[in-house]
Amino acid sequence: MAALNQGSKAPTFRLPLVGGGEFSLRDELAKAPVVLAFFKISCPVCQWAFPLYDRLAQKLKSAGVTMIGISQDDRDSTIDFMRRFGVNFPVALDGRGYIVSNAYGLTNVPTVFEIQQDGIIATSSVSWAKEEVEAIYKKYSGQAGTTAPLFDRKERIADFKAG
Repeated sequence: MAALNQGSKAPTFRLPLVGGGEFSLRDELAKAPVVLAFFKISCPVCQWAFPLYDRLAQKLKSAGVTMIGISQDDRDSTIDFMRRFGVNFPVALDGRGYIVSNAYGLTNVPTVFEIQQDGIIATSSVSWAKEEVEAIYKKYSGQAGTTAPLFDRKERIADFKAG
């Protein structure tokens, strides 16, 4: 099964957060749109992309959009990944059986879903796709009070990296 497509209804879920507490998609969507970023710590593309996703998360936070990482690994390994790759946004643990990853039809990581407040998936992005990440940012940048690009033209950021 391929990752859920744009226009699909996002399955709701609850997962424990690395820093304690719980993430509820239903509760967060009641407040704002949500961006989910699924990953595995051993994935080289995830290691490369997550510092860039962190930049996106900080910009989205200014716009009132919630970004959550969803790790397919254990808590301690995930904490190490977050420290090593500069991930400062909240991360939830999918844990054994990958129940949420499977509900979203994941076949590769990283995979990003932008979910509108009505629960509909607005973006389904498998692997690293710079254009899709920039499109998510552009959609909300006005709400954050900025028109600056997410990536500087001088940065050499790959357009695509297969996960």
